[in-house]
Amino acid sequence: MANPVANEEKLVEYLKWTTAELHRTQQQLRELEAAQHEPIAVVSMACRLPGKTRTPDDLWDLVSEGRDAVTGFPDDRAWELPEEPPYAELGGFIDDAAGFDAGFFGIGATEAVATEPLQRLMLHLAWETVERGRIAPHTLRSTLTGVYVGATGHDYATRLETAPDELLPYLGGGTSGSLVSGRIAYALGLEGPAISVDTACSSSLVALHLACQALRRGECRLALAGGGTVMSTPHTFHAFAHQKSLAADGRCKPFAAAADGMGLGEGVGLVLLERLSEARRNDHPVLAVIRGSAVNQDGAGYGLAAPNGPSQQQVIRAALADAGLAPDQVDAVEAHGTGTPIGDAIEVQALLATYGAHRPADRPLWLGSVKSNTGHTQGAAGTAALIKMVQALRHGTLPPTLHVDRPTPLAAWKKGGVQLLTQAVDWPRREEPRRVGISAFATSGTNAHLILEEPPVILEEPPALDDVPTGTPTGSQVVAWTLSARTPEALRAQAAALVTQLTAADPAPPPADVAYSLAATRSPMEHRAVITGGDGAELLAAARALAAGDDHPALVRSAPDDASVSPGNIVWHFDGGPSDDAAPGAELYAAFSLFATVFDEACGLLGTRHGAPLPAGLLRFAAHVAYARLLLEAGVHPHTLTGDGAGHIAAAYAAGVLGLDDACRLAAAHAAATAGGAPPPTPDAYEPVLKQLTFHSPTLTLTSTAPADTPLTSPAYWHHHLTSPPAAARPGPDALSPDTPAVHDLLVALARHHTTGGTVDWTPLVRRTARPRAVDLPTYPFQATRHWLHDHTTHPSV
Repeated sequence: MANPVANEEKLVEYLKWTTAELHRTQQQLRELEAAQHEPIAVVSMACRLPGKTRTPDDLWDLVSEGRDAVTGFPDDRAWELPEEPPYAELGGFIDDAAGFDAGFFGIGATEAVATEPLQRLMLHLAWETVERGRIAPHTLRSTLTGVYVGATGHDYATRLETAPDELLPYLGGGTSGSLVSGRIAYALGLEGPAISVDTACSSSLVALHLACQALRRGECRLALAGGGTVMSTPHTFHAFAHQKSLAADGRCKPFAAAADGMGLGEGVGLVLLERLSEARRNDHPVLAVIRGSAVNQDGAGYGLAAPNGPSQQQVIRAALADAGLAPDQVDAVEAHGTGTPIGDAIEVQALLATYGAHRPADRPLWLGSVKSNTGHTQGAAGTAALIKMVQALRHGTLPPTLHVDRPTPLAAWKKGGVQLLTQAVDWPRREEPRRVGISAFATSGTNAHLILEEPPVILEEPPALDDVPTGTPTGSQVVAWTLSARTPEALRAQAAALVTQLTAADPAPPPADVAYSLAATRSPMEHRAVITGGDGAELLAAARALAAGDDHPALVRSAPDDASVSPGNIVWHFDGGPSDDAAPGAELYAAFSLFATVFDEACGLLGTRHGAPLPAGLLRFAAHVAYARLLLEAGVHPHTLTGDGAGHIAAAYAAGVLGLDDACRLAAAHAAATAGGAPPPTPDAYEPVLKQLTFHSPTLTLTSTAPADTPLTSPAYWHHHLTSPPAAARPGPDALSPDTPAVHDLLVALARHHTTGGTVDWTPLVRRTARPRAVDLPTYPFQATRHWLHDHTTHPSV
């Protein structure tokens, strides 16, 4: 008969298990829901926009100073115009749209000519955006990094009558919208989604929305997102002129009574996005966060290209819902605002209906548009708006909208708290985060809206114990500044840009932070230079010499005529003889956190095996293994390893024959057997410890000290080595002697190796704390030359 008590106990246990499973499932669902709405960090930005705007800081200068970037038509694009064009020959244009550093990306001159400017400029921006995110671009190869690019206006080859035969293999891909994203992914080796979007004027904001969704779903870990348009011909002006939608003076007058149409412009922009939790974990910059976004369609409205007010309201409400925010929690809107009277009026009505209702009188929704400065940059419009508002958050100011005589009378402004930004307005931090909505609507009918928020305030914490430098070096801290480029000219330009940025910085960043940033956030290239020193003025003087093509005692650089000189074979010899140095490696210990970590670990193991205090010989052994680990982590691999006595054990550790624990075990046994100058030990002195060791096949060449038929991985080999007199022969001069050199001498030796064909990973050498601080550096100085299709072809007149 069943035991009722036992059955009851089983039921209780089952109910406990079921309850626990239910709690786990509920927690997983909460985490999944949170992930679907996690804020997305804007890690970095890059752009080329009208008004000689080549950086986000340039854009801020343009809008904060209230400057108008509209100019006459460019004279370097072979535009043939009607004698009496039905529009003003004015617009917002990128300077040097034909310029491209083809060699940097491994693209031949013929293919570069056949590739549209949008693809080429996006390659420049992609590299810059990654570098501004304090990420070495080469480290993204084979990673799940996505590319989402809004690409419109592919008119580069539309007016061709004939083209040289050598261009024909490249023109298809060179003018394809799909390759705007695909070429970025190929150039950087990215393996996340690469998607080009064309929804006309909303393209880049739609691309940003898709990137945010992909990051939240885990389709990519990082995403480059943005868009652009480059007008290679005047075709867009012709098309909009026939629609009678261009402003007479070529300028956008957003929401103004004087608005008489759109002013055309062009531009390109990219941002680097990452989930906020990942950006924090990776110590990447967080310039702002995207709280939510939405995309919808006008559907069957009043016309294919006509704006649809109800759809605009719906997309705004959907973005607010995605962000989990109420309308009155948003301070401003960077509007689509093209300056077309009816379109602007419909947009204002949508904003009044969504954001404007029930706002307090002292907190109106501020309304502006960057198009008043740059013109309508089409495929770049949404990204330009985003970059402008990230900068506005950073500077605490809402900049003015230009060309507004008075608010348009076509909108019922009194029906809600919406106010046009006709002058700059302070936007200080307050208890609740500052937020701005960004809109983009399009002739395609595809609408997008995005909610941008200031980055969360991270309170400064005192450094953790493992974040404090491991020693206190005497005098100035010697560091290495590493620079590289594809060409000697670019290397000099890189040095000049670094000098300019560091001398302008107030306060200037510490030289050690600059050293870490150069090593960890920039990719090594063929032409290299290393500057070593402990004084900021000396380092800058050497950088100026490099920029000028001059020599300097602190400067080591690639040979001018050959950047691929093969480095000499490196031999590491570990001397196991007696040492008078009471603190071997003290300078290295103070300078390199990795050396200190390994040295301390080795001393701990040796103390366990031998007892404390450690004799000088074992301290020297600990310094040798720490030194070897430091150089191996830096990617410096010797051609041959040699050593005698305990030094041979250190060499075996470096070669991978022994792990650190076993190497310390054997070194401690050797020190005990030879203590006090004892004669060679008895034949069985090492038998007990040798039976405890695990040997591995060497990963580097270790010179044998035993008969040729005795394998390095056998106890017999080590018994023979440790019981035999040390060999008298020593190797010749070593390229990198591991006998605890001074920090300066080590860095100079590594600099010579690095600049003569070897490659050094400088990150562990310049990492002075467990969590080093990266600082902003100049981006790569592309050496652009002109590549323009119509310089090589004939085309009919308009």
